[in-house]
This record gives sequence, C-alpha cells and structure tokens, in this order.
Amino acid sequence: MRLIDRLTRPQRIVVVIALGVACGAAGAYLVSLGNMGSAGWYAYAPGISESVYPPQTGLHGWLRLIIWLALAGLWALVSIRVLRPSPEEPPSS
Repeated sequence: MRLIDRLTRPQRIVVVIALGVACGAAGAYLVSLGNMGSAGWYAYAPGISESVYPPQTGLHGWLRLIIWLALAGLWALVSIRVLRPSPEEPPSS
C-alpha cells in the first residue's frame, strides 16, 4: 500500500495541482539559467529610434521547448498515477 493509495480524491487533486505549480516554478528557473535579465539601465539617445540592449544570452529556444515539454510530460505521467483509483476502491459509475 503506497502513500498515494491512502489519499482521498480531493487530496489527490491538490497533489496534482501542487505538482503542476512545482513543475512550473522549476521550468521557469531552468529556462532562465544564463539569462542576463532585463533590469537595469540601457543606452538610450533621445531622438533616435534605436535603443542599445545587451546581447541575449541563455538557452536556445529549442532547448527551452524541450525543457517545457519534458516537465509537462512528467507532470502528466505522475498525474495519471496519482489520479488512478487505488486497488481497494470500487470503480465509480
């Protein structure tokens, strides 16, 4: 008997939502690694339509996509396991 099997349905839903929030926070952190951030002063000359921004650093777009897809897949797989009825529960109709 696993810990998840002892939880009620509403408790399982809370676990799935909390896991989604945790995956979102982890994803936001991972895709921002190496990014210079957008805070601070940038060169700006009045009357000129250009601003000088620092070069973009950080992860490539395709790598960010892979990170988000992996986290979404992980969340889906764990959610399926958490929301699956326990062996003792009769199937609801």
